[in-house]
Amino acid sequence: MKKIRVRSWIAAGSALCLGATLAVTTEGLSASAAVNSAKATSVAAFGGMAGLVAAAKKEGTLNVITLPDNWANYGNIIKDFSKKYGIKIVSENPDGSSQDEINAVNQLKGQSRAPDVLDLGTSFAITAAQDGLLAPYKVQSWSNIPASAKDSNGDWFDDYGGFVAIGYNSKTVKDPPTSFADLLKPEYKNMVGINGNPTQASAAFSAVFAAALANGGSFNNIEPGIQYFGKLASEGNFVPVQAGPSTVESGQTPIVIWWDYLQASEIASGSSAVPGWKVVIPSDGHYAAYYSQAISATAPHPAAARLWEEYLYSTTGQNLWLEGAARPIELPTLVKSGQANKSALAALPASPSGPVKFPTETQLTTAEGLVTQQWASVTG
Repeated sequence: MKKIRVRSWIAAGSALCLGATLAVTTEGLSASAAVNSAKATSVAAFGGMAGLVAAAKKEGTLNVITLPDNWANYGNIIKDFSKKYGIKIVSENPDGSSQDEINAVNQLKGQSRAPDVLDLGTSFAITAAQDGLLAPYKVQSWSNIPASAKDSNGDWFDDYGGFVAIGYNSKTVKDPPTSFADLLKPEYKNMVGINGNPTQASAAFSAVFAAALANGGSFNNIEPGIQYFGKLASEGNFVPVQAGPSTVESGQTPIVIWWDYLQASEIASGSSAVPGWKVVIPSDGHYAAYYSQAISATAPHPAAARLWEEYLYSTTGQNLWLEGAARPIELPTLVKSGQANKSALAALPASPSGPVKFPTETQLTTAEGLVTQQWASVTG
């Protein structure tokens, strides 16, 4: 899940209520003092939000990792959370990957600078849960998260997402590609990039899955996607770099296969927008996915970690992701209740019609293993 960011996004609006009073009461303080924050599986363990806020404020710090400012509006999310609760946020390795997050949890275990919370590609979250690295926790809005988008134990839960899309610079790419099949054309030689290595970065892994679906594969068979990129490489069209805003601006990758919402927020708009950047969801391969939130089982600031999750899944946090051109997991609930930011909702890239389907945990794990085994040899 390489997170390359180059600019911040829309300013955060006024903070909304999380559904419970945040005033620190004597009862809340007493509850927070009695609970083992590292073992708390819901806000009820703290006696309510007041107790959780008191415990988090006492810790005073939250360590986050791989959250660039202009990735899904995290810059403003971080600022708003810190201002709201008076908790200092230490942000490390903003341009890192999901694997970097897992490595940091393992390597920094027991240190005060270890990650408290994680934002992972779902396949990496599943692996981390299997390895016992995550602490189960269920936010107050747990019922608004679809069963297929969360671990039943609470080890991880999806947060925001979108569709794999093809983006291109219309000023230099005169024949617009609209499918994975198009990208094999000789006119796209040395033009096509993905956002990282699919054995380490969820965005790149998802590009391979989308290519598989476009080439006769399925959630049970990602190999056609691996072979597709092998062919793209042998044709000379694939540029083996970590594609993103900087490689687009330099002209190294005038075509990028990446999430629609990140292309919309990081490349197509903002102060350093690439003029003429267009984004299309490929006609032959529709693949949607969410990233996942998780709390480290060895978080040095366990109460602050749990407060962070409550904030992200509040109306405020969900709308801030929406303002970053991403689709928050609770969007259907926000729309139904009339609490979604209407202008941000209208600005989302158009999505394909029909129901969205996602691979299962088993399918993701199997696909990840095959990509790890074959990617280097097939793509060279």
